[in-house]
Formats: sequence, C-alpha cells, structure tokens
Amino acid sequence: MKETTMIYLDNAATTRPNSGAVSRANEFITENYYNPSARYRGGDEAARALKAARQAVLAPVAGDKFDLIFTSGGTEADNHAVFSSARRGNAVTTAGEHAAVYESFVQLKSRGVEPRFATLNQDGSVNEDALLELVDEKTSFVSVVHVNNETGAVNDIFSLARRVKEKNPRVVFHSDGVQAYGKIPVRLTGDIDLYSISAHKIGALKGTGALIKRKKCSLLPFLYGGGQEGALRSGTENTFGIACFRFAAEEKFQMLVADKERLKSYREQLWSLLEKPLFERISPENGSPYILCVSASGLRGEVLQRMLWDRGVVVGTGSACSSKKPHSRVIEACGYGAKTLDGVLRVSFSSQTSAGEIERAAFEMNAAAREMRERLN
Repeated sequence: MKETTMIYLDNAATTRPNSGAVSRANEFITENYYNPSARYRGGDEAARALKAARQAVLAPVAGDKFDLIFTSGGTEADNHAVFSSARRGNAVTTAGEHAAVYESFVQLKSRGVEPRFATLNQDGSVNEDALLELVDEKTSFVSVVHVNNETGAVNDIFSLARRVKEKNPRVVFHSDGVQAYGKIPVRLTGDIDLYSISAHKIGALKGTGALIKRKKCSLLPFLYGGGQEGALRSGTENTFGIACFRFAAEEKFQMLVADKERLKSYREQLWSLLEKPLFERISPENGSPYILCVSASGLRGEVLQRMLWDRGVVVGTGSACSSKKPHSRVIEACGYGAKTLDGVLRVSFSSQTSAGEIERAAFEMNAAAREMRERLN
C-alpha cells in the first residue's frame, strides 16, 4: 500500500525548517563555529556575522531608533519584556494573549503588581475601549498581542499604543509579534517600545527568537554573566540558530506580499469547501491570512485532530503551548459556549502550502466530521 504524504497545516505551532536557510547557516557549525566574544580572528568573524544577522532580522520591521536582543525564543522575549517593565502599580494586557504573556501577568501579582485583563471581541481581537479603560496613572506596562495565535485576529497595536500613551505617557508598550513577523506588513512606530518575535514560525529553528527594543526604552537584564547582547541577555550566542533566523527572514520578507495574498485566497478557499452544517467559523475575514480557526460544534476537536492525522492531515486544536487544557482559554474568552469550545480546530498555513493541499484537507475534514457525527447519532 502506498504511503500517504502528510499535509502539514499546523504552522502557527511551528514551521518546517527552511532547507536553504539551514544549508547556508551550516558554516556556523562546520567552520565559523567560534565564540563571537573571542578576541582572535575567528571570534571577530563570528561577531561580524552576528552583527549582520541582527541588522537583517531587524531592518524589515524597524528603523535605526530600534535595537534587537537575540533570545531563546518568543517566550523568553515576552518574559523579558513583562518582568523588566511591569514593576510597579498595575499592568494591562488582553484575555487573548499567548500563554507566554498571559501566565507572566498572572505571576505579577506575587511581585506586587496588579495584573489587568481586557475583554475580547468575538473574533479574538481586544475590545479597545475596555483596554483603555483599564489604563490609568498607575499603569506601568501594557502588552497587546499583534496577531492572535488562535483566531488570527489582528490588533491595531499602532493606534492602541498611541492612545495608551496619550492617556499615560510613562507606560511601556509591548506587543507579542510572533504570528505577525514575516507574515503581515509591520513597521514599528515610536509608540511601540518592545516587540517579540520567534524564528521557528518563519522557517528557521526552534530555540531562537528576539526582543526588539526602542533604543530609548530602559530594560533590565534578563540573564547575568558575560554581558552579551548589550549586557541584557548574557550567554554565548547561538550563532547557528541566529544565522538560520537571518536567512529564513531574508527569504520570507522577499515573498511577504505574494504569500499574504495567495494564502488569504487559500484560507477562503478552505472555508468555502468546508460543509457549513458541520463547521462554524471563528477567524475574522480581515485577520491573518495564515490562520483559519473553525469549530465542529458538538464534536471533540482533539478526536478530530487524531482522525485527521490518520487521514494524513495535520491541524491544531488551539495554541500548542496550552494543549493540556480541556478548552482554549482564548476562544472561551471570545464568548463561545461549551459545544463550540469542544470542537475547535486551528488550520494554519506556510509559504509551502499548496492549493492541492487545501482541497485535500477540506475533503478529509468534512469526511472526519461526518464520520464522527454519524457515530454519535
């Protein structure tokens, strides 16, 4: 029996590493493996490569008023932003944040900072008026996710940051941009102080990310030691992972506009092919072209996920970082009931996704949902 080729549609969790980027970066394992802090020629070469990578990752989204700190991933970047900046009064975020921000806010209470969570709209975007009402003269930090990692809703962080600072100019404004970087057009404004990104969401490797920082924004060190990354994140830099990040980013931004339009059409094609008595849509039409969140209402999403795996289609059921919980915290915060929450599936695309994969995925999703419903009747 011929083995079925798997269709991978859980790219919001992680992407397949870009083979070209990995190949180009291989020299940082086989030849230029030196410590960038070493003071001989090999170390100098590694340091120059690190500087070039920093500029290449930063330049597509920010100008010369920003700097970039390489981290071990988006979670570390988020934690660095929260715990360095939310140190007094209260801190405001949304009920739709990735766990790296949400759980960090939960921990703030034990540090003497009051965490405040703004409500969501039904599509997963933040209720802007509700968020602004939570900001007052004692607010030290505000964090709003750019693209909701479960529904794909896009928050207007630029308008929000401006409005927050009109109310309290001392606020440090952060955004988790992990699902936005390399996927939608982004140009950071002076109202954005901190912005988190991750390598493995754009075809680079797990274990690498970055915190983009407005140069005039004060930030405390996250790790202490040898003073790397401007003394803000000590530890020998992961030059191989950083090089992969650079090369994957260069390729991703070259194709950003074309991929955005193509994947938007695929997202809508998939939705049009899904049988409406079986599925309801959660993702907004004006959201990220990379994410389609639906629910097979009344069915179990995790059972459908396993059935689809057996049929050769890989999808998610929400955030992979919160997969041990019975329901998605984020979708529940959107106001959906138990039947919808049970059936949530998140389909997420990449540059490698093809039209043929969309058609087959829709066929298998419909078939699995029909089969499961027939078993229950």
